[in-house]
Amino acid sequence: MTGHAKTNKYLQLFRFVSLIIHFISGLLQSFIYPHLNRRTQHRMAKKWAQRFLRILNIQLHYQGALPRDDQARVILVANHISWLDVIAILAVCPVRFVAKSEILSWPIIGKLSDNAGTIFIAREKRNDTLKINQILSKLLMAGDRIAIFPEGTTSDGTHLLHFHASLLQFAVASKGLVCPVAIQYRDSMNQATTVTAYVNVTIAQSLQLILQQPSCHVELTFLVPLHGEEKNRRELARLTEQAISHQLALPVVRKGLEKSSDLPSE
Repeated sequence: MTGHAKTNKYLQLFRFVSLIIHFISGLLQSFIYPHLNRRTQHRMAKKWAQRFLRILNIQLHYQGALPRDDQARVILVANHISWLDVIAILAVCPVRFVAKSEILSWPIIGKLSDNAGTIFIAREKRNDTLKINQILSKLLMAGDRIAIFPEGTTSDGTHLLHFHASLLQFAVASKGLVCPVAIQYRDSMNQATTVTAYVNVTIAQSLQLILQQPSCHVELTFLVPLHGEEKNRRELARLTEQAISHQLALPVVRKGLEKSSDLPSE
């Protein structure tokens, strides 16, 4: 092994150990997190996420108009490439996320996410969608900000997946401000990369791939918001999908018709 290769290995090990320590620190903080006021929660989440990205040498960039601190009923709707998407959004605009229930079984991450207020949905249960929409409406009306990934899963960043409308019913019911957010990743040479994509890999394999990169960039673009009360959920899904697709210059891949749900029709 050359000296350069050894240096890279030591650097990867150092970053990995630093990340584990940071995760444990976050887990410990998460036990008091629910008992803090919202402003303190946001400050804590933003600081933790920013430190997370620095450990991995991920440069964060964002543009567009972020929701003002005093804006009510804010909903972020983003494309989904990596588990890093959550960290990047938290580092800019702390929110509560809707995530698949499988994450609860992930070591450390599951408990940390639960303590931090993530709303988990069992995607295989059709009646869970209605319940989650009701919960999200109450949280939004109470002052929380919510982020969802309507693709329902991750892509490799070379295209968008069809945006499902079912989880946007609460935006209509709550008259929310729906803010599309376009996410993209670039490597150390500022070229589009799929290394950060969480597709066909385990969480451990994904982390290893990211640790092997000397650095990378993540860019969030906050697009023109939509008013939930002026649209139905399917219109919101198509409009946010189109806005993000246009911003990233990516095609939308549709896999059949959207499944019917037990939500009320428009």
